[in-house]
Amino acid sequence: MQTQSENACFGGTQGVYTHASSACACDMTFGLFLPEETRDGPVPLLWYLSGLTCTHENAMTKAGAQAWAAEHGIALVFPDTSPRGEDVADDDGYDLGKGAGFYVNATEAPWAAHYRMWDYVMEELPELLGNEFALDMDRQSITGHSMGGHGALTMAMSPRGQFRSVSAFAPIVNPTASDWGRKQLGAYLGNNEDLWSPHDATLCMRDRGFDGPMLIDTGTADQFIDLLKPEALAEAAAAKRQQITLRMQPGYDHSYFFVSTFMEDHVAFHAEALWA
Repeated sequence: MQTQSENACFGGTQGVYTHASSACACDMTFGLFLPEETRDGPVPLLWYLSGLTCTHENAMTKAGAQAWAAEHGIALVFPDTSPRGEDVADDDGYDLGKGAGFYVNATEAPWAAHYRMWDYVMEELPELLGNEFALDMDRQSITGHSMGGHGALTMAMSPRGQFRSVSAFAPIVNPTASDWGRKQLGAYLGNNEDLWSPHDATLCMRDRGFDGPMLIDTGTADQFIDLLKPEALAEAAAAKRQQITLRMQPGYDHSYFFVSTFMEDHVAFHAEALWA
């Protein structure tokens, strides 16, 4: 692992690090905010998964999360959204390839060689973080925006039970029924739609739900709301009688102005679960 930068931030440290990833077969970069409490011992960890076209840097610099994480004494990790490098497959569209890994393990050519973001976020990066930093890996929660909200919800509802709480900002919640999903899942996983189900939050909700608190915010003026399909998850959660807070925020769009507005709520929400 190599340190790219470390900056003092709200009493703690905002770092950027690069490492060789065996899951993605390339070098990967992530951001990590450590509050000042890590000087005394391990702290809980909140994951933030970013959306289409983003890198590790977008939320790290735009979401305003560090101030609230410092207040609650929790760490934040900002992974990249896809593998990177000259030999990594890409596409001319913004919504496939680099910057659009969709948090799945690709099985189809040419994507399978590098696009294993599920294993990277769920297995490889947690192991690295636990070994290298003062983090309590028994206390993890997860959030994300748009494509990252999709990833956060599906990873939280996986059978592994890795996360104590989950939230999302404008998540893609029904990708098997959306143009933000069918294109990518078909490309990465092939035409057998049964293999897509673990990566659809609405289907995961219908199947098993989540054993913990959930919080989702979506703006009523979101320009992509028809692709996000928040009503699908709402119906599934009601049928499942899931413990969940679903909020439609009047006038807000899909931007980081929206994310930063409600970041305080989300960090406090996770801090309550992490420190319980």
